[in-house]
Amino acid sequence: MPIDAAKAISAEPRSTALTWGHKDIQLYHLGIGAGIPATDPEELRYTLESRLHVLPSFATVAGGGMAVAGGMSAPGIDVDLAAVLHGGQTVELHRPIPVSGDATQTSKVAAVYDKGKAAVIVLRSDVADADGPLWTCDTQIFARGEGGFGGERGPSDRVEPPAREPDHTVQRAIREDQALLYRLSGDWNPLHADPAFAEVAGFERPILHGLCSYGMVLKAVVDTALDGDVARVRSYTTRFAGVVYPGETLRVRMWRDEGRVQVTATAVERDDAPVLTDTVVDHV
Repeated sequence: MPIDAAKAISAEPRSTALTWGHKDIQLYHLGIGAGIPATDPEELRYTLESRLHVLPSFATVAGGGMAVAGGMSAPGIDVDLAAVLHGGQTVELHRPIPVSGDATQTSKVAAVYDKGKAAVIVLRSDVADADGPLWTCDTQIFARGEGGFGGERGPSDRVEPPAREPDHTVQRAIREDQALLYRLSGDWNPLHADPAFAEVAGFERPILHGLCSYGMVLKAVVDTALDGDVARVRSYTTRFAGVVYPGETLRVRMWRDEGRVQVTATAVERDDAPVLTDTVVDHV
C-alpha cells in the first residue's frame, strides 16, 4: 500500500505522558559513555545525582518513548518495517531539561518526502510541562522502496564542513558493552544486542544505536567546545551516514563559528568511515 502523505500530515496529533527522574538521566548518561574517569568532577555532573545536569540529547529517550515506532503507526503510513532506517535527528531546546519531570509529548507527521526509490517521513514531537515548552524533536525516518508516490522531494539539508583544519579533534572509545547498556534507556531492537539477528540483517555483529552515537558526539562537543555547559545548546541536528560497532572508536571533528559548531564523526578503525554527517550544534 503506497504512502498517503496528505492523510498522514492531516491526522490528529497524538499525545503521550512522559515522566523521568534522576535515575533515567544517570542511566542515559552512562549509556553514552559518561563517567570515565569515574571521579573526574566534570564527569560527576553526568553521573552523581547531587551535581546532575542533563545533556539535551536525553530528549530522544525521555519517558522511554521511541519516535520511529510512533511514526510508523500514523494514519496513511503503511511501510515494511524491515526497510526502515533512522535517517536523521534534530533536537531543539526551548529551555534546559530538568533532572526530573512530568510532561506531555504531542506528536504528528510533519512532512513526507518522495525521494524516488525511498520516502522520508518526518515525525515532529513537541514536549511541554506545566511551565511551558521544553523541546521539539524532528525524527527523519528513511523508508527504502516506499518512494514514487508523487510527493515533494524535500530539502537536501547538506552541510559541508569548512575547508580548513578542525578547531578540535577528539576520540571517544566505545565500550564492548555500550549498546547493551544504552538499550536499557528504551531501544530494545535486537540488532544492537543479538549477534544472530545482526547477521541476518547483514552486519558482522551487533551495531551501536545511532542515537547512542548521537549522544556521545553531543557530549564531546559540550565538553570540548562549550565549556561543559549543557545549557548553552540551543539545537542539535545530524544525519546518520553509517554504522559504528561496540569496541571501536569515534573520531569527532569540530569547526567553531559564531553561534554554532559544525561536526563530523567517523569510525577510526575503519579508515574514518562516516558515522554522523551534516551535523550542527547551535548554541549561545
